[in-house]
Amino acid sequence: MPNERVERRLAAILAGDVAGYSRLMGVDEEGTLRDLKEHRAALLHPKIAEHRGRIVKTTGDGVLIEFPSVVDAVRCAVEMQRGMTGRNAEIPAERRIELRMGINLGDIIIDSDDIYGDGVNVAARLEALAQPGGICVSRVVRDQVRDKLDFGFEDLGEQKVKNIARPVRVYRVEMGARAAVSPMDETPAVQIAPDEPDRPSIAVLPFQNMSGDPEQEYFVDGIVEDIITSLSRIKWLFVVARNSTFIYKGRAVDVKQVGRELSVRYVLEGSLRKAGNRVRVTSQLIDAASGNHVWAERYDRALDDIFELQDELTLSVVGAIEPSLRQAEIARARRKRPENLDAYDLYLRALPHAHVFMPGEADKALALLGQALALQPDFPAAQVATAWCYEMRYMRGGLREADKAAALSHAWAAIEAGADDATTLATAGFVIGLVSHDYATAMDVIDRALALTPASPHALGVGSIVLAHDGQVDRAVDYADRALRLAPGGSEASNSYVGLAMAHCAAGNYTAAVSAASKALQANPRFSIPHIIVTAALSAQGRLDEAKTAARRVLELEPGFTCSIFVRSHSGRAEIWEPIGEALRRAGLPE
Repeated sequence: MPNERVERRLAAILAGDVAGYSRLMGVDEEGTLRDLKEHRAALLHPKIAEHRGRIVKTTGDGVLIEFPSVVDAVRCAVEMQRGMTGRNAEIPAERRIELRMGINLGDIIIDSDDIYGDGVNVAARLEALAQPGGICVSRVVRDQVRDKLDFGFEDLGEQKVKNIARPVRVYRVEMGARAAVSPMDETPAVQIAPDEPDRPSIAVLPFQNMSGDPEQEYFVDGIVEDIITSLSRIKWLFVVARNSTFIYKGRAVDVKQVGRELSVRYVLEGSLRKAGNRVRVTSQLIDAASGNHVWAERYDRALDDIFELQDELTLSVVGAIEPSLRQAEIARARRKRPENLDAYDLYLRALPHAHVFMPGEADKALALLGQALALQPDFPAAQVATAWCYEMRYMRGGLREADKAAALSHAWAAIEAGADDATTLATAGFVIGLVSHDYATAMDVIDRALALTPASPHALGVGSIVLAHDGQVDRAVDYADRALRLAPGGSEASNSYVGLAMAHCAAGNYTAAVSAASKALQANPRFSIPHIIVTAALSAQGRLDEAKTAARRVLELEPGFTCSIFVRSHSGRAEIWEPIGEALRRAGLPE
């Protein structure tokens, strides 16, 4: 009838299907159907009933469910996914049935027992965007449940989806251990780490003992425990606890699935082989979302003092991982849409500019860091990066008192806010040392950082620079050498080679100074300080033609460079820096 009233109501709609269903059917049609029926009977249907859901229809591997409450819909979806994780624990990856789910809250049209409308269509599109084992929800769902359920939500931005006129804002549910698991679960779920959506996170899997020697099991487990403990000292990094990762011991695992189950961005895995009195440990850091390798290394060592070897391997792995993780996080922040940036993302976007160590790039970093601190004033990493940028402006931008005051103010604010973070402390100590020439205080702060994280190449590298400025040549060389063993490349290596070059220059070992400064330039060719050291060392050796060539590069990078300002900025030890100033003048650099 023309005037027949269409029945409508507001409802939460869950659309779900089996990821890779066609592939599973192609491999084992009867087995897949049998497993799917078992999952439905033992877990899925009881969960739906428990949370007052109504199965509208099933289509092969797909299902459409209506809930009167959006809270019930999200809680049911999470518990089903966690239950599936547990049921899949002992099943080979190629045979696992993994579900994708999408949830929307919207107006639906009722036609007998079926439902229609954009509210249903959006749920179906959200399900298609979900990863295997994942749940995607619309903005209205996130807004309705965010203060009622203890789950996190990762903003995936606005997505254009088929047959929907406007873009849909999509959020991925971060399924942490904080959500309650119903006692109706017949199979215990894998213990899942707390959700940390705003921080980089890592799970260290048990290393494989491939030596054939069961006695090496305790050794390889000890390395993993030590790595977890050491990584836990990096305050910007969330590390999954040992009892959550050791459930994977002895199992072939899919890194992407581990990332989903433990809600982490990165996974570290490795193995040990033994031959005679030597061991080979390999490890690789993997982006859990993409499966791409971020870093990998192999360590061959003699098996003499097993505890000393365990400590050495732990320091080596952790020291290499931290810079690699930071670079991966910077790349991740660059991929995010500008409207989705938070304080941490803005800080990460500032770092590449800050790591050039030049005033012009520091200005670009300060603009981003200012935005980060406006969002989160008590952010220690942004505070100390701001201090470092003002140090660059002060030391190589004309010795303006305002820049000096800002550098020290932000450095002390960072120490107060980030007293338990090694990178923050080390950078703050470095700024205090170079800007105020208070080398004793600077090294106290840097050594506090090393007490927290002995394997920090950053703390060792900046420590070597401060020690070189103070004329403590032997300690400066030791710090730089230790840093370079941990991180032989990248911006951290640039700092270490600069400290090494300054120490050799201060000691009059000019050939070694040129060599170290040249390696610093390979890591960061736009940093003027290594060019200045090369110029001074060549001039001190009487190689004036080469020194003048190097001096021209100094002026290209630092057009306002003068020898007098350079010496004043490093005047904490005049007996070191005055001779260097004279060597720079002989190379033709302006007074």
